[in-house]
Amino acid sequence: MILDLKSLEETAELLKVIAHPVRLCIVRGLWRNGCCNVTHMQNCLDVPQSTVSQHLGKLRQAGIIEGERNGLEITYKLTDERVKAILCCLFSDTKDDSRKEGND
Repeated sequence: MILDLKSLEETAELLKVIAHPVRLCIVRGLWRNGCCNVTHMQNCLDVPQSTVSQHLGKLRQAGIIEGERNGLEITYKLTDERVKAILCCLFSDTKDDSRKEGND
């Protein structure tokens, strides 16, 4: 029972991290597009770069995304398979349609 509780607590923390609208939009965009840089995210979200960076920090800290530096640019990608499965459940009916429309 204690192992189940620990697993449930970890899952609840994961859900808390992605529950914010900006972070959910970021992970959804990464799930749909594969990878992205901060400038593109900022333009899609229409929020300041500092806001995007704060949310990226929380997602990185939770191990949901990883960044790869290429010169001055960092490209982020979604790495947590549990989050990918959650996004598939939440947005599977819109994943292919949004790619055709070019939306994030």
